Amino acid sequence: MMSQMPQQTALSRCPSCEEPLESGDRFCGACGYDLSAVPAPPGDHPTIAMNGGTPPPPDGAPAVPPRPPLAGSPQPPFAGSPMSPASGVRFDRAPEPDEYPLQAPDPRVTADVPTPPEGVKVCVACRAGRVDSDGYCENCGHAQPRERDHMEQDIGPVAAVSDRGLRHHRNEDAFGLGCAALPDGSAAVVAIVCDGVSSATRPDDASLAASRAATETLLAALPHGTHPQQAMHDAIIAASQAVNALAEEPATAREHAPHQNAPACTLVGAVVTSGLLVVGWIGDSRAYWVPVDRSAPPARLTEDDSWAAQMVAAGLMNEAEAYADERAHAITGWLGADAYELEPHTASFKPDRPGVVLVCTDGLWNYAEAAEEMAEVLPLDAAVRPLHSARVLVGHALDGGGHDNVTVAVVPFPAPPQGAGSA
Repeated sequence: MMSQMPQQTALSRCPSCEEPLESGDRFCGACGYDLSAVPAPPGDHPTIAMNGGTPPPPDGAPAVPPRPPLAGSPQPPFAGSPMSPASGVRFDRAPEPDEYPLQAPDPRVTADVPTPPEGVKVCVACRAGRVDSDGYCENCGHAQPRERDHMEQDIGPVAAVSDRGLRHHRNEDAFGLGCAALPDGSAAVVAIVCDGVSSATRPDDASLAASRAATETLLAALPHGTHPQQAMHDAIIAASQAVNALAEEPATAREHAPHQNAPACTLVGAVVTSGLLVVGWIGDSRAYWVPVDRSAPPARLTEDDSWAAQMVAAGLMNEAEAYADERAHAITGWLGADAYELEPHTASFKPDRPGVVLVCTDGLWNYAEAAEEMAEVLPLDAAVRPLHSARVLVGHALDGGGHDNVTVAVVPFPAPPQGAGSA
């Protein structure tokens, strides 16, 4: 029966003799070839659709056309290497997302960050993360300012401010303040300022060691009746010994050996009592005197240990020419194991009127070198607001460019009648 005969795909020519055929022929009219015996063409199941089509299923598998994704529905996750649907070329990297996840938590998002316990240092950037021992926030990774980048201290009759400046990577200045009771019960106020020599090894350690040693020596000697000028001399000697000791530490030898130079710094200090003003120094840090009423001229109380000062003293240059020279700030005296010879300078004064003593590094006086310039910058109420005045002076140097570390102590004269005791 016709219904039981296998249905073949219509052929246009006989497979045996190539004779043209008509639709419905069961045998070739030319050679008698049984057309029902023609084998079915082999199945073609490509593994890659070259033009975006869907490969047919293998024999026996139902042909299920893929459903188009609904609008807005999520796409299946990527598995394996991506493939271009247009060409079938495989790439060996995953498609790049439109946005990348942050490698560290966003410092602005602190909802999930627990608040550190009270007393624990908190990050200055995100205000939530704890700061680790290396100085970095554990939440956002922000490096924290160093403790010495900006320092302020106010102990009543005297105040000081030190700042890293705008060009240096660290603050190599240091200061020390204190009050002591003299044997007669009156007060003595102490201020020490040190400037690390940047070309030396560990200048920041040198200035810190010197300022601490000098301050402690003065505060220990004055209550026992040592004359303030002698006490200042001894304090500079003690500071020198403290800086020299740094050169003996193995850490110093390891840092720059064999081409190291010893840690070094300059020093300037003042002791103010009820009727006496004593200054001491070595190097080019300075002390200035500014009367409170400004009716008398201000004055510089120290002479630099520097190339420029030597040229002026020898009469080879005037002061303007000497300090305009690029060698002007080459120091000829300093504290350190490689200093030529330690010659502490001290001087005592008995001012006839109230005033203010400014003890500072060259990071300040470079922007107000003459005593008149320094007096012009100093606020009129400096004697009663020493901390505010110190901030104003440091701000003046920063506004001028801040090329160096800036440190200044403001010490009113005379010392107050009470308030004795170390601070």
